[in-house]
Amino acid sequence: MSTLEFERRKRSSVGLNMTPLIDMVFLLLIFFVLSSHFISESGFKIKLPKAVSAQTQKNEHLTVFIDKDGRVFLNNAQVRLKQLRSLVRSELYKANSKTVVIKADEDVSLRLVVTVMDIAKDASADGLVISTKMENNEKNK
Repeated sequence: MSTLEFERRKRSSVGLNMTPLIDMVFLLLIFFVLSSHFISESGFKIKLPKAVSAQTQKNEHLTVFIDKDGRVFLNNAQVRLKQLRSLVRSELYKANSKTVVIKADEDVSLRLVVTVMDIAKDASADGLVISTKMENNEKNK
């Protein structure tokens, strides 16, 4: 008796190669990290005065910045006080809210802040808000 021996087929593994998938995930991750934009509040170095009664406001208002050197900014562009009235009037005309937020450095003279407030009111602003930083005082809690 002779035995017949059959040649067995070699089975190939039916697995999914994960290496290309992992490479693509890392490439996408690097792409999104490099192409994302980070939001910052403003490009001006303003140290806001502290207030115990500060409240959070929505960011829908027209904002005027005054830095510690007394420079006035509207829409991230430096403006002169002579130009401010007409620029605020035109921006308020386009805006939904007629409120002007003034973000002045704590070292700015009160005279300049009051002048900007007068200009904003004369430019038909319905409301004025002086921006402050909330003071975290343990004895006030």
